[in-house]
Amino acid sequence: MKKQGGLEPKIAASSSSITVALVVLTALLIGLNYTVMKWALDHTTPLALAALRTSVGAPFLLAIAMLRGEKLPQNRQQWMAVWWISLAITTVSSGFLVLGISRLSPGLAAMLSATMPLFTAIIAVIVLTELPGRRGYFGLLIGLFGAVCLAIPAFGSGNTTLGIVFSLISSISWAAGAVLNKRLPGALEISPLMLVALQITFSAICLHLAVPFVEDWSDTSMGWGLALPLLYAGIPSLAVTFYLFASVLRRAPAIQGAAVAYLTPFFGVLFSWLLVGDRLGTFEMLGGALVVTGVALLSVDRR
Repeated sequence: MKKQGGLEPKIAASSSSITVALVVLTALLIGLNYTVMKWALDHTTPLALAALRTSVGAPFLLAIAMLRGEKLPQNRQQWMAVWWISLAITTVSSGFLVLGISRLSPGLAAMLSATMPLFTAIIAVIVLTELPGRRGYFGLLIGLFGAVCLAIPAFGSGNTTLGIVFSLISSISWAAGAVLNKRLPGALEISPLMLVALQITFSAICLHLAVPFVEDWSDTSMGWGLALPLLYAGIPSLAVTFYLFASVLRRAPAIQGAAVAYLTPFFGVLFSWLLVGDRLGTFEMLGGALVVTGVALLSVDRR
């Protein structure tokens, strides 16, 4: 019995460390995506880009799910869960994300994604009655302050009010999807891999149907300038990160899983500096340190 008691803290610590590692990896992959999609928008339009990246990511994940022998949803409840999560995260959120990026600098677009945990906390409290502990609240506040520090240097030419509104809509929709992952009974009965593979597939269909009503496919120029960014935006940034995000939500409360959005601005600004030449100044360094601290506190919040 003593051995079991001694093992429990070790297992809990290991689980917490894995959760933190998944959060960091997901944020890194998403952070780079803001700069990559900015490059892709030189060759296509925003909604078309959202549709094309799902068309790359969906077959990739579906193939892996089938090779692993993952089961398709078995009943209407499970299919409806996939549909609502798909609509929130990989359709509405992804569509407005690209619309926002097209009107903002990569750094500011990445920063605005840090509002997602706040919206998740609000929705989770209302829908799930899921309350963070004192450490979790402290982590949320520190992370928010760090995101503000990251934002200060990001404001500049090329940013529009409409772009900010689109990015906030994307964050709210992503937050709603994170809560749906925990709230809908059918979602918990499907493996994370199959859930994400199907939700991206549904999004690909919806976004492709929407493009002709909003944009013109003739504005898309297929070539290596678009193909290479699409490979990253569709597989590592979309397929892999949303699978990791779904895995985090299975291991942690919705508020804790949403902590990935606090690290995203740090990596977004970092990659923008490394790849585009944007200067990483004092505020970015301070903001990045605060964001990391906030995520760490939120991720180890026992409650």
